[in-house]
Parts: sequence; C-alpha cells; structure tokens
Amino acid sequence: MNLQYPQLINCQVCPQNCGVNRYETTGFCKAGFNLKINLAQLHHGEEPVFSGSNGSGTIFFSYCNLRCVFCQNYSISHLGWGTYYNEEDCAQIMLKLQEAGAHNINLVSPTQYTPQLVKTITIARENGLSIPVLWNSNGYENVFTLQSLAGLVDIYLPDFKYAHSFYSKKYSSAKDYPEIAIRALEEMFRQVGHLQLDSEGIAKKGILVRHLVLPNHLSGTKKVLYILYEHFGPELALSLMAQYYPTGKANEFPELNRSLKKEEYEEAVETAEALGFKTLYLQKIYSSPEWTPDFQPHNEVFNERNLHFQGKKK
Repeated sequence: MNLQYPQLINCQVCPQNCGVNRYETTGFCKAGFNLKINLAQLHHGEEPVFSGSNGSGTIFFSYCNLRCVFCQNYSISHLGWGTYYNEEDCAQIMLKLQEAGAHNINLVSPTQYTPQLVKTITIARENGLSIPVLWNSNGYENVFTLQSLAGLVDIYLPDFKYAHSFYSKKYSSAKDYPEIAIRALEEMFRQVGHLQLDSEGIAKKGILVRHLVLPNHLSGTKKVLYILYEHFGPELALSLMAQYYPTGKANEFPELNRSLKKEEYEEAVETAEALGFKTLYLQKIYSSPEWTPDFQPHNEVFNERNLHFQGKKK
C-alpha cells in the first residue's frame, strides 16, 4: 500500500487528535484513508452569495469529526452513507459541476479528508478548475491542518457553534470547541480576509461565519456574537441560521426536542444588529427539512441532467 499521506498514520488532522493509523482502522470521525462521498449537486439552499442563480457545486462528504446530536445530515455524518472515490475521480466531479455552471465548488464536512482534498483540489486546478473553492466546515479544525489549504481554498464557510464548552461537549463531543474554533477562524481569516463579491454579487473570496441558533439559548448566541465582534469587527460577514428542528438524536434531549421560537431568533438578530455587523444573512423561521438534501443509502451514477448522485450504505 502506498502510504502517501503520513498525516493519517498517527492521525492528528482534526482537534480530536485520536492518533489512529487510518490506513488500518478508522478514527473518531469514522473515516479511513479513502474519500467517501454521498451526494454532489447544484445546491440552491446556501446563502445567495454562494448559490446565486446557477447553484453552488456542492459535494457532501461522509462522516464528521463532531457528533452533533441534532445533525440535519445525520445519515451521512453519523451513519456514513456514501461511496468511495479516489482523488482523481473527485476532481472530475468538481470539473463536471463547473461545466454545469456552478458558481463555486462547495466542500461540505471536508475536515477529516483534508490531506486527500489538498491533492484533489490541486488535480482539479491543473485540469481547468477556475471557480472558487469553498470550505464548508463545522469550525472544529487544527490550525496547522488549515495552513495546508492556503492558496487552494478561496472561501471559508465555517460554523461557530457554541460559546460554552459544557454544551459543545454534551451535544457535539468537543469539550474545547469554543477556543479551538476561534483559532481556526483566525487562521481562515488570515488566509482569505473579509468576504469579497464580484460584480454580480457572487462571493469570490473571503470568510463568512455561520451560527445556528439553538432553542433555550444552548448555543450561547449572545456570547458567540460578542466573541466574533471582538476578534473580527463589524466587517465580518455573518449568517444567523433559524433552521433548527429536532432531528438525529435530539429527541433524547428534552431541551433540544422542539423547534426554535420566533422570539429566540429575533433576540439573536437584535444582538447582531446592536453590535453593528454590516453584512448579515438572515432566515425566516421554519421548522422543516425543506433545504436538507435527500440523502439516500443506495448508489446512483452521476446524472448530468440533475447533477445528482447518491451513495450506498457501507
């Protein structure tokens, strides 16, 4: 076996630092050494600066380095539905999405595959990929791993999920999430700066931070906003998400087993506006999986008509 990624032999790719040899077994994230993908499509459910009129060329990777009990992509992040691809084939998927008119290549839950994706993006660029590459992650990343992406990733779209480590440990199995995530965001910002749009209002470079408002103030939204303001100022592009609904294992936690209330979201918006954030992306309150892609456990070949393929359960 060609062990081309030494980072995977004693894996410290993400802050879980589980130290396993991913050529022989799987890590905390459950990923091995092969890329695993569930879905690739032109996605219209992102912020308008990413989806535009043509859609975001979104690739959903299987598994995740967090264990969010309320994950809306539970079937792929926890259960690992998907199909294995090598780097060359993944690069071809990127090129097909570009050919179909995607505004960007949107890599969802990519962290556990960072070494492989460095190679994949490089192959795609060498073969004509010219649209921005977007790193759509949960924010729980090691700085030295992010540094390997400098010059390859144009746009960072991280979450900043929690202000308090008690809740990040309880609901996402990451006791040090707040301090790890803010350092990761600082590195992302160092690489790409504030969000920049082209003449048509489509993002071409920079960072936009997402925050999902949880019921009962469990995400510590007010403190999250103060932290972000303190570190990046009012120029930071911010997306406040109201799309929480109980899914995954949320029904096992009474405090999470309801949808977000209108007043909870309005309080978050008022705080962001009071702090003076200049670029805010907001949502209507809705409690349904309307914009959650239809992940399936079975395999379907890439279909250029609808730009959609699905993986099989492994």
